[in-house]
Amino acid sequence: MKKILLTLLLVSALILPIITMAQIGGSPPNISTDLTGLGNKIANAAWIVFTIIALLAFLIAGILFLTAAGNAEKIVQARTAFLWGIAGVVVGIMAFGIITIITSVIN
Repeated sequence: MKKILLTLLLVSALILPIITMAQIGGSPPNISTDLTGLGNKIANAAWIVFTIIALLAFLIAGILFLTAAGNAEKIVQARTAFLWGIAGVVVGIMAFGIITIITSVIN
């Protein structure tokens, strides 16, 4: 059940930018042929998805802490989830920093 819920959350997080960028008519959007512009758009979309996933990870860790009710095993599980959330945030920030450095070098 947890795997199904996690999969649904991840899929909805990946589909959310597509839904929000959809147009209801009119002319199609201008597609940038500039490599750095395209890279910035992809990085910004990835940053939004990363932020949503990070918030969900911390929310789940917080719920695990609240529902632990003094059970040592559940507290350890919640603490582990929180630490993995922090590790994910650090990796995401480093990845975004690498993209920013590469973009500035290209320009």
